[in-house]
Amino acid sequence: MKKTSTILLTGLLMLSTIFTSCEAVKNTNKTQRGAAIGAVGGAIIGGVLGNNIGKGGNGALGAVLGGVIGGVAGGVIGNKMDKQAREIETALPGAQVERVGEGIKLVLGENAVRFDTNKSTLTAAAKANLDKLVPVFNQYPDTNIQIYGYTDSTGTPEYNLTLSGQRAASVKSYLAGKGISAGRFTTTGLGIADPIATNDTAEGRSQNRRVEFAITANEKMVQDAQKEAGK
Repeated sequence: MKKTSTILLTGLLMLSTIFTSCEAVKNTNKTQRGAAIGAVGGAIIGGVLGNNIGKGGNGALGAVLGGVIGGVAGGVIGNKMDKQAREIETALPGAQVERVGEGIKLVLGENAVRFDTNKSTLTAAAKANLDKLVPVFNQYPDTNIQIYGYTDSTGTPEYNLTLSGQRAASVKSYLAGKGISAGRFTTTGLGIADPIATNDTAEGRSQNRRVEFAITANEKMVQDAQKEAGK
């Protein structure tokens, strides 16, 4: 499981030190300090990872970073996400699980979620792997799950955009059919955007044909975390 960048953590720790050492801030309560740190922390995240968001702002990374709460409440959410990320890794070894900010970026390549050529139909192997994620997703009902479909550069961008959206929708439909609330999901097709490997080789194109998940706190989890932080 990959962790958030060292630069980001260092920046937030420095910010926390500044806030907690300031005399004026010492007179505020924990919730107020957390809110202040969270607000400025968002700016630090934007500065440190702005380039990544710019390249893939519509993808899983941008979605996870866009939901940052920060402060003590953010730490509470992060702890829950740490546990969920470990359980995803255990359930589906080989999946690319990355803890970012207060959420999880999950990348499932063709080895995990494969579709029939030029179709949005899930293969039997893909369904079996998605089945492994169902118990974990059900165990954490207070999370939103955004699904992004990607393709390689073969074919027209327009065709690939449509196909990627259909494939993301197929994943949502399958998981919802397994009992996960459909309201937790949103789907987006990004086609050839944001390649993670070269499209000049067969291996690279295979890596680019993937599905990504952005797992973030829903409103209930945020509210519960804020209540816990205020104790």
